[in-house]
Amino acid sequence: MNTNSMNWEQLLSLKRAGDRQPRMRIDQDETRLGFEVDFDRIIFSSAFRNLQDKTQVIPLSKTDFVHTRLTHSLEVSVVGRSLGRLAGKMLLQKDRTLEKLGYKTNDFGAIVAAAALAHDIGNPPFGHSGEKAIGQYFKTGNGYRFKEDLSPEQYHDLTHFEGNANGFKFLTASRPGVPGGLRLSYATLGAFMKYPKESLPHRPTNNVWDKKFGFFQSEREFFLELAAELGLIPTGGPQGASFVRHPLAFLVEAADDICYTLIDFEDGINLGWIEEEYALEYLIRLVEDSINIDTYSNLQFTSDRLTYLRALAINTLIREAVDIFIHHQEDLLRGTFGEALLDKSRYKAQIADIIKISIENIYQSEEVISKEIAGNRMLDLLLDTYTQALLPESGHSPTHFDKLVRSTLPRNFNMEGSTYELLIGICSYISSMTDSNIVATFRKFNGSSLNS
Repeated sequence: MNTNSMNWEQLLSLKRAGDRQPRMRIDQDETRLGFEVDFDRIIFSSAFRNLQDKTQVIPLSKTDFVHTRLTHSLEVSVVGRSLGRLAGKMLLQKDRTLEKLGYKTNDFGAIVAAAALAHDIGNPPFGHSGEKAIGQYFKTGNGYRFKEDLSPEQYHDLTHFEGNANGFKFLTASRPGVPGGLRLSYATLGAFMKYPKESLPHRPTNNVWDKKFGFFQSEREFFLELAAELGLIPTGGPQGASFVRHPLAFLVEAADDICYTLIDFEDGINLGWIEEEYALEYLIRLVEDSINIDTYSNLQFTSDRLTYLRALAINTLIREAVDIFIHHQEDLLRGTFGEALLDKSRYKAQIADIIKISIENIYQSEEVISKEIAGNRMLDLLLDTYTQALLPESGHSPTHFDKLVRSTLPRNFNMEGSTYELLIGICSYISSMTDSNIVATFRKFNGSSLNS
């Protein structure tokens, strides 16, 4: 692997897709900073708005206090902003060159906050279960018929459909009249890239950034431009586009890890799936070094105790993650740090205990599993219907029903692409749908009602 070091000036690039003139930090309008524009563009996008009807843990939940992907993304963004600001403050103290170029503490917070805000924007309904359902359709379902028409990388994109890669597609893919997608700064896109590699080779190393992939073949060319601009270190050798992570991507990941560890746990308590007193004990273990016993003892209600412990735990893990980030800054820049930040935490055992309880009591609960089963059926039918309508089997012409289905697709859906472009377009479109929209479309295509 190339062990040259990345540098912050490149990594903090304000460039956007299509730019012909460089964007210098020192020339930025402080009242409308480019990194803050990224945040605004994401939050006003339709894909982000749709996250309000995609649940974080329990698909098709009717319970008001259960987190949606939208509330989860906002919380991750808030935590990410704190992580970025704390890290930025320390980095600027170490590197006065960045300060001379105009960079400020809040720049780091704005980049991490924007990337964290978008981190789930490409996830299909039903979360990771939805990803698996799409992948299985092409691996063993009716979608297998397309294998011979695709390159190995294109087929792997489909059989291992990845929400992170779909998010990158949404953020960057050009549409008629909209070149470059949302046209976010390259720094924010770099921080967003949790897995800066293409789908093959599959998991070439044990490094955390090789666990999955971060872009489809349809966005490969732009990703290579992005990686070159940011100065990311290539790791793939002569085959496979693969790079080490942008250092700020580790902070985005930490923000997500902190939130899903604690917030999913909180949802489980609120649903009554995790015993309250038992759960509070586990949170106390996480914050025993910083808890104010008098403050805690004066709280009369379990909900208030839970809120206090959750806030304290988030603050504890934020400072822990930043300390690890700064301690390993040189390793991060050289691309030799291959773990999640919190995997190096002194609280690793306590975090693992909380996640274990969440897996047993929430993710593997009967309600979640039954909803995921229903979700898989719905996604399977939608994939069958759209692929048949757009890519009829050899020798068959589109039926009247196929033509009706085509008419339901958005006007900006490209129906003239290659087999791969049509298939990845179908998967991306289905992924953009909300839980409620999936149910409604299933009913429409199935011609019958479904009790959700």
